[in-house]
Amino acid sequence: MQVILDVSRLLACSRRPTPSGIDRVELAYTRRWIEAPANSCAFVAQDLRGGFALLPRDLVAELAQALTAAWTGGADAAAAARHAGAVALGARGRLLLGRGRGALGRLLDNGRRTAFLLVSHRALERQAPIEAMRRAGAAFVPLIHDIIPVTHPEYARPGQAEKHRRRMASTGAMADGVIVNSEATAQALRPWLRQQAVPVLVAPLGIDVAPEPPPAGPGGEGHPYFVMLGTIEPRKNHLLLLHLWRNMAAARSAGQPAPRLVIVGKRGWENENVVDILERCVALDGIVREAGQLPDREVTALLRGARALLFPSFAEGYGLPLAEALALGVPAVCSDLPALREVGGAVPDYLDPLDGAAWRDAVQDYAAPRGPRRAAQLDRLRHWRAPGWQEHFALVDGLLARVTTPAAQLAPYAAPRRAAHVAVRDAAVS
Repeated sequence: MQVILDVSRLLACSRRPTPSGIDRVELAYTRRWIEAPANSCAFVAQDLRGGFALLPRDLVAELAQALTAAWTGGADAAAAARHAGAVALGARGRLLLGRGRGALGRLLDNGRRTAFLLVSHRALERQAPIEAMRRAGAAFVPLIHDIIPVTHPEYARPGQAEKHRRRMASTGAMADGVIVNSEATAQALRPWLRQQAVPVLVAPLGIDVAPEPPPAGPGGEGHPYFVMLGTIEPRKNHLLLLHLWRNMAAARSAGQPAPRLVIVGKRGWENENVVDILERCVALDGIVREAGQLPDREVTALLRGARALLFPSFAEGYGLPLAEALALGVPAVCSDLPALREVGGAVPDYLDPLDGAAWRDAVQDYAAPRGPRRAAQLDRLRHWRAPGWQEHFALVDGLLARVTTPAAQLAPYAAPRRAAHVAVRDAAVS
């Protein structure tokens, strides 16, 4: 069996100072198949015509190495970022010149069983290029990260809901198998799948912990502090915490000290109220800091020193910040959402994202030197196990073997459970 992996998103995001969750996933998939035997995987990207073209393996390996160094941080991060941009520019130049289309055709014509992986949502709404790959004999397997723009269009950018509907329609019409990151995503996806049985693999995403950061991480300055990690957008519910901290600032003026809050992430869309508070609320001066986008080393340093990660989101498909915090041994207080319960199990404190009083009580307890709720979570955290990429790809390999083997398509698909929150099953939608 051979795998063809679309790396178009890596080319597009090569100049980003920090990656999104989807960027991380495509990079993890790229690194995994770069390490596999050369004849087992090839890499493609979308050309200007909207189709796919083959990219040289060594070019993709160079890009993956540079992006890993740039996004991790460290002394060579700036140079690595420049190098990643240059490599991506060279790859886009090849696509502009039309190189790689013929090579891809020859690869697909070699008679080998082939799986075409698209793990980023990028251009998933364009059915024609994907259908061309399927007509050439490749089984199509996308990774769906969430259905949030469809189920919660009020949190999406203008036009994103309709675009995501087309993506889900493409998945339902063409997917020979689907990878999802959680059972919550699988449940939301099932109405979109076509009538015949389509195997759906629930495979939690692996966690990459950055190298040990410098001893003195930024942000706390000797005071207890909390971290909120994610793009500043309405779905993440920054307003809840900002109003809470403003109230605590008023209490501070009456003699009660307030902990700090560090907000990590880029500014997204439709966040005018949040930005106004961050930029103009003098009551938050000195106790709330907008750190912006930070490399992985600095985020790791911040999390390790925090009293807890705060994650009051209204909707999630997986919850990567939660998994990252728990993997570092950092407690978390998060919204009571099915996807977050899949990630955190019994460890975090789960709260209603609209219950300001409950969040205030939790923050006050976790900020205290010997808060009982934080101590209890640290005890539970000792038994939590971080999901790993090796486990993820073992499950993915089983799905790819099924969708590329005609005999296997006739038998029920089963894979061993690797953890309580991992499930593999067929989705038959009537």
